[in-house]
Amino acid sequence: MKKLVTGIHHITAIAGNPQANIDFYTGILGLRLVKKTINFDAPDVYHFYFGDELGQPGTVFTTFPFTGARKGRKGVGELTYTAFSIGKDSLGFWRERLRKFGVVISDTLTRFGSELIRFEDHDGMGIELVATDEDQRPGWTYGQIPLEHSIRGFYGATLNLRAKELTEKLLVNHMNYSFIAQEGNRFRYGTEGKPGDIVDILVDSAVPHGVQSAGTVHHIAFRTENEASQLEIQQILLQHGYHVTEVKDRNYFKSIYFREPGGVLFEIATDEPGFAIDEDEARLGELIKLPDWAEPSREKIESSLTPVTLNPMNYV
Repeated sequence: MKKLVTGIHHITAIAGNPQANIDFYTGILGLRLVKKTINFDAPDVYHFYFGDELGQPGTVFTTFPFTGARKGRKGVGELTYTAFSIGKDSLGFWRERLRKFGVVISDTLTRFGSELIRFEDHDGMGIELVATDEDQRPGWTYGQIPLEHSIRGFYGATLNLRAKELTEKLLVNHMNYSFIAQEGNRFRYGTEGKPGDIVDILVDSAVPHGVQSAGTVHHIAFRTENEASQLEIQQILLQHGYHVTEVKDRNYFKSIYFREPGGVLFEIATDEPGFAIDEDEARLGELIKLPDWAEPSREKIESSLTPVTLNPMNYV
């Protein structure tokens, strides 16, 4: 049977200063700014999309940067660490690069047989780089990072929860995920068990609840092929008692949203149509792109947004 959910589509976080946000993810981490638009639910706030060359599903980390936002707190009921995939022999490069730009990193950690490092961005966002030879995606670079060491896309994500049973039931029974392995109080799931679809549940009853603001994840989106498969998964979720929104048009994909039992906001997003529908592939992310309904207010919207520039080669 064809799977309705095939892995992670994107992960969206709340950030602070917009320029610092662009500098970190394009300059230091080397992701491509594939789209510069607005938060459709708060048009006076940017929505940045960072990913591979075309912003393929499974590579895109997105942010809502609120100038002056206080820092949030990672905790229970949130996605606390976003893991990106790098080459098997790239950890040394990234240790040196991150330290060069003043990023404090962990010692090398080992999880389910893979080595990784952990750190935070300027807002406190939890990030991991997992070294693997199982990811054949080409990655992206502006030129300041050798292509062989570039980030390939997501490896996976960690959900911090009080208990796993109800969330596990959702993932396994209704979202095409399967249990893979357990290490201590960490439980791993995947649609195929490959980079880009991994979800870990970390069960911790002692950690306080997270406080959502700058440096925390707003939601995680899972992939579905198209609008038909999205409607099918929507009906399955509704039939099993989940409070699912109507379909929302996000221009570059269609979305539905609901809270999983542990409190994390889940989204199911379509792979179609992608980020090249309103910009040439070679010029993705250069202009502020607005949905049709916002175009009549472009002058007002742009005047409310802090000007930003793209300067990845400042981080050679």
